[in-house]
Formats: sequence, C-alpha cells, structure tokens
Amino acid sequence: MPSIHTALSVNAVAPISSTSTLQWTADGQACFLTKTSLYIMTPDHGLNFDLAQPIKSKPRPLKTKNASQREPDVEPIGWYRTLVQFDRPLEYLWPEQSQSWNAIVLGTLDIALWAATASPSGLSTNASCIVAALTSSMDFTLWTASRNGLNGEWVKIFDITPFLLDHFGQESNAVRAIRSQVTSIHWSQQADFGIRPAALDGSLLVAGTRAGMLLLFRYRGPGLELLKALSVSDQWIVRVAVSPWRISQLGKCQATIAFATDDGAVSLVNIEQTLEDAPSASMFGFPYTVRLSILDDAVEEICSKDSRPARGLLWIELPKAEPVLVFAKSGSVGLCRASASGPWTGTKQITLRQTPKLSAGTSCFSPTTGLVYLPHKDALLISLADGSVHALHKISEEPSWDAPTEALSSDSLSRFVRATFVRAEPPRTADEEPSVQRVSGMASYDDGASVISLHEAVYPADFSYLHDARHNNLFIVSRLWETTEEDDGVAATVQNLSDLLNSAQAAAGFTPAHLLRPTFLALHPPRLQAEDDQGLHEQLLAVLAEIREDDTTSIMIHPWTGGLTPEMRREFRGSLARHLFGWNGLLRLRLSLGVADFLWKSSDTEERRTNAGIVASSLVFALSHSFVRTIIRHLIAAATCLQQSDMPFVLRMVMHTLLADQSVPEDLKEEGQILAHKMTEIIPGTLAEVANGLNESCPACRVNIPFTEVTSAVCEHGHHWGRCSITTFILSSPSVRTCVGCGRKAFLPPSTNEAGSLSLPSSAQGWVVEELLEAVKRCLFCGNSFINVL
Repeated sequence: MPSIHTALSVNAVAPISSTSTLQWTADGQACFLTKTSLYIMTPDHGLNFDLAQPIKSKPRPLKTKNASQREPDVEPIGWYRTLVQFDRPLEYLWPEQSQSWNAIVLGTLDIALWAATASPSGLSTNASCIVAALTSSMDFTLWTASRNGLNGEWVKIFDITPFLLDHFGQESNAVRAIRSQVTSIHWSQQADFGIRPAALDGSLLVAGTRAGMLLLFRYRGPGLELLKALSVSDQWIVRVAVSPWRISQLGKCQATIAFATDDGAVSLVNIEQTLEDAPSASMFGFPYTVRLSILDDAVEEICSKDSRPARGLLWIELPKAEPVLVFAKSGSVGLCRASASGPWTGTKQITLRQTPKLSAGTSCFSPTTGLVYLPHKDALLISLADGSVHALHKISEEPSWDAPTEALSSDSLSRFVRATFVRAEPPRTADEEPSVQRVSGMASYDDGASVISLHEAVYPADFSYLHDARHNNLFIVSRLWETTEEDDGVAATVQNLSDLLNSAQAAAGFTPAHLLRPTFLALHPPRLQAEDDQGLHEQLLAVLAEIREDDTTSIMIHPWTGGLTPEMRREFRGSLARHLFGWNGLLRLRLSLGVADFLWKSSDTEERRTNAGIVASSLVFALSHSFVRTIIRHLIAAATCLQQSDMPFVLRMVMHTLLADQSVPEDLKEEGQILAHKMTEIIPGTLAEVANGLNESCPACRVNIPFTEVTSAVCEHGHHWGRCSITTFILSSPSVRTCVGCGRKAFLPPSTNEAGSLSLPSSAQGWVVEELLEAVKRCLFCGNSFINVL
C-alpha cells in the first residue's frame, strides 16, 4: 500500500527528462525544474516560520473493496514554495555574436530551462545557497534569495554568459561564441583542507561548453572568477560532475571531474587545491590562499564513444573507500572505480533489465531521470522516465541485480511507483486510469525508503491540443517499499541520529535543516506521541545529552598591536565567522539543539516536555558559553583597538560570564575577569560599571532595566522586550531579522540597512558590534537562515 506524504499539483509543462531535474540544495531545499521555472520547495520540518502557512496536500482518499485494507496513517509534510521564472528576453542575441553555423542556438526560439545546480551553503550575502541556472538559449546566470528564501523573491546576481563573451573577446567571433555557450553545469561540494576551524570557500562551479572546454569558476561575491579553462574534447560536453573532495594531506585536497560528451564518451580529469601562505593585514586574518592545479595533463577516458551520450552522472561516496562514478546511458548503467584495493576495480557497463509492462510506455530504453544511492542498503536506484525503477545492489562489493529481499527488487519497486502514481493522479473519468506515467525527476528524501519525484499523466491516444497552462505535474513524496524495523525502528532511528552527531563536518557546507531532514521525517508527531513509543523519546534524549568537547577552548589568537584599519576590521569579522561557524563541535551542538527543540514541541505529556526542555536548556547554555568565549578571546586580542563606543558591548560580555542562571564554567569566568582588567587598563572605572550591572533604558518609559537575562528584558512597569540573539541588546528597532528555525531575532547587519549603524541602539554603535553583526549570517543557536520582511 503506497504511503504518500505529499502530492502537490504543479500547473506547468514538464522539463526535459534529466537526472538534474530534481535535487536538494545544501540549505535543505528541494529544487525542481519545469519548462520555464525553477521551483524551490522547503519542507517545514523543524521550522518556526509564522509569516505564512506551509502548503500541505494529501492524495485523494483510498477506495478499496477490501474492508480490511486500511489506508496508511501517514503524516503529511508541509512546504514553503517560491519560484524563479526564466522566460525573460535576453540582453544579447547569438546571431549578433557570430554568423557561423556552429554558433547557432535553436533553443532561443522557445526558451526552456535546461539545468540548475546549487552551491554549498554560506556563499551569498545572507549565507544561503546560490543557484546557477542554464537555459536552452545557453543563458548562464546566478540567483539567490533576496530577503526571504522560503517563499520570497529570488534575484539574479550575476550574468555569466556576457562575462564569458568578454573573457574570450580576443578570439574570432565563432570561437568566442562557442566557447561562451555553456551546455552543462555542476557546483562541487565545499572543499575540506583538514584545517579547523573550517577554512575559506573552496567550492568550484564547473561548466562544459560546446567547444569541448571545462570552465572552472570560483564565486567571489558579487561575481565569478574564472580559474581555469581546459580544452578536453572536440565534442559538446553534455554532462559534468565533480566528486567529493578528499584530503590528501593537511592543507591539500583532491577531486575528480567526470564529463560526458555527445558522442558517448565519458572521461575524467583530476584536480587539486592547495592552501598557500598569504600575507594578512592583522593577526585575525586567514594566512592562506587557495591555488587550483590540474594533476594530470592527459584526460582519462573510461568509456569510449558509442553514439549514446551519458545523460546522468553521479559520484557515490563509500565509507573508507574511493568514490564510485555512475554514468547512465540509454538501456544501460556504467560504474567506474579507480581504487585497486576494493573487491572490484575498473569500469563496468551493465544492461538494464526489462521491468513488467505497467503501461503502454514501459521501456528500459527510456531516459534516466534519477540516480539514487541508498547507503544503508548499498543499492543504486535508477529511475527512468517511463516510471520504472531499476535497483542495482552490492555496489561496494560486486554489483548485481539480485535483491536481498523481494521488496527491493526492480519489479517490486516499479509496481510500487506505479501504484503511488495511480493513487495520487485523479483519473479523467470514473472508469479510466492514467495510461502512461511520465517521471521527470527523482531524488532521495531521507537516504532510505522515502523519495521525492515529479510525475505527469500522459494519454498517447489523445491527440487533442493541450495548452501549456493546462499541463499538470505532481510533486510527490512517498515511500518505495514498506519499511521494516531494520529500516526505521527505534534502534535504527537512534543509531542514525548518533552517527550524524558524531560525523557531521562543518567544512562540508551543509546546514542543520539539510542534515536533520531524515531525522525529522522519522520522528513524526504520531510516532512520538504514541503511548508505547518503545523508549524512543528517552533514548533520543540520552544521545542528545552526551557531553561533547568544546572546540572553542582551543582558540588561540595572538594580540594585535597595530591600529584600527579597514583591513583589520575585515579580518576581525572573518575570524569571528570562521570560529563561530567553522568548528565541528558547534555544528553538532546545533544539530542536537534542533532535535531537542523538535522533541519539546512534539511532546504530548508534561513529563516528556520537561525532560526535553532540560536537555534543550543545557544545549543552549553550552552554545552560549562557546559564543561568549569566542568573542571574549577576540576582544582580548583586539584590546588596543577598542574604543569608548565599544565599552557597553564589552562590559555586556563580561556580565554574561557573571550571570548566576547560566551555569558558567569557571575557566570562562576567569577569561571574563581578564577582559575586565584589560579594559580597566585602557579605560579607568570599567570594573565599577560592571559591578553596577550595566543597566539599559526601557524604550517605552525610559526606566532602567538591569541586565539579568540574555533573552528578554522587563521593566518595572511591565514592558516586555526581546533581546538580540547576537549582541543581547534590547530590540527596540524594526530593523531586525528572524531565524526561520527557532524564531530568535537579531539586528540587521549595518551593510544591509539604509540607516547603517544608526538603526542600532546608541550603546551598540561601536565597531565591534558592527563587525559581529556582519559576521553572523546565520542563527548562532540552531544554524538556520535569517529572513527579514521590512
């Protein structure tokens, strides 16, 4: 019986069938393509967004003649939706660039969206993902969220095609045009150089062109930098994929670029990035720069040309082993493994088997629309446009079609997908079922049985004209098989969470919303609120309450003896950002807090809610202490540059270490005293002000409010005020941003506000507060993004 969490209608023409039609971003948002739009869908797991209600849609009620056959009790998933339109006219015309036949772009006649790829999180000005989009007119652009990434506007921030035309301006018109005509794109994962806290951005945007070139870009806001332009073929490059980065030694990492050409060949290029010494303006600067190099001059061909272009490329990460490249062709799937130490090596091409004829369009030669690897099953799912799913098992051992259980066989999975579609797609007449199922894309939802997919009902015998506005696709979240205790039982759920908390890496560039999505799906409220939850609630809290090492105790910043310069402020800001968001321990605390808050909200008894609240409070204190320690050590290192306007914030950090209800560690109290004594040396009378409690004025009645709590303030007349979650100053201005995860609020960075620092309270207008607000682009506590609506 199909279990369907979501069945949303999308009135749009389906895109070209491709493995990149539907994918997840590092921010935890699902992106799928239609002919002229890019839809950006955000599941509401763990979010606290009050400005709009999430969209929910369940399939039509199940009608069955068997009374004992009950409809599955499935928790519907809510979604926040926004989209980007790509039907705008271009500012340049290819015939004006070149009259050569080789440079003709017929896709300009009817513009459609070809491909999209998302960057690691944290690259945009608001620390979200940047999406690179490619249309049939070979228009290559970058987009990002403006103020609200959930259901607000996404704006274009850079046109890459005009940039390429300018870069190749010295070539002839024909060469300049085809070198600038991009045909495939992929954004790599964040590079990990083995340095903690995580270093600067090392991701690459790789594009293939009609001229057979690979273009390697690095994002340097607000534009791109072209690092390398490699001529690797004399054919169109129709697909490109970058493997995950692997550390070869400290400060050096390597990856492999796989690309497919339109003559059917698949080849590899090895690249390396190295951290090199670079001078910095102060002790806060990151003393390295990244150098990109090509390891091999020769291109390694792993599949010779056969007139069947590979339409899907996927790198599979295997535990403690080299990644495996998957390339999908019409009627077959290929696997390539370079490591000689595994059970198999080299290249394998495996012919797809014919699945049961579930409709008139069933064919194993249909285009590939999804490549999904299931790490817990060591299985690869190949989704085809006809709705069939082919399961290849034992990828790390010896790939085979033989399934360990009948539920994971290709036939069973294909029938399950068909049953899901028939139930979700309403028939046109009472006695009619959709004759052909067209699947435009498929991707995993939780690395397990749940997947997201895009479907459309097609009637081959109906030759009537169907206007674009009448096309209807279904965005579906469903399960591919009936799960067992081994898949999502109590032990499996607890173990999966424990593995995540012990392995999450800040350098990977993934947000908590993305990493926790499988956990939130498994912990749906009906399961948590069951009278007999088999000890699930208690076991989860035990995992969350495990004591983890505080990485911030190892922060060492040598004192800065120079002056306060723009360069020093910029590097001070960068150092704060690296230390506040670059430690693995802080990321794991944020993940734990996200689950604890989720358990607290979902608890149906006072006992469970109290237990979850105790764990959540301890995590909040641990995070708060880490932030205060990080900021205090930066303030001590920059003590000679602190000014009178910085004193209110500096004293606030000292006071933070003295609050009785925060369970402040003794070593942090000592650091607070060190900072206070340093301030006394610079500005006499500092300790006296600390002792007085550093009062604030109520914005409404001007009565003094003592600083006794870091989250809220209440004056003697009963006026309640929230505090900035970053600076702890009273929020008396409308220029605030709100975390979509936990709802905490903070002042806007001065650079994004027309009033600049004048929008801040007078006591918060020092340069330290300004740089701290600029450095913190995401919530300090839950790690989710901020939005602002004013």
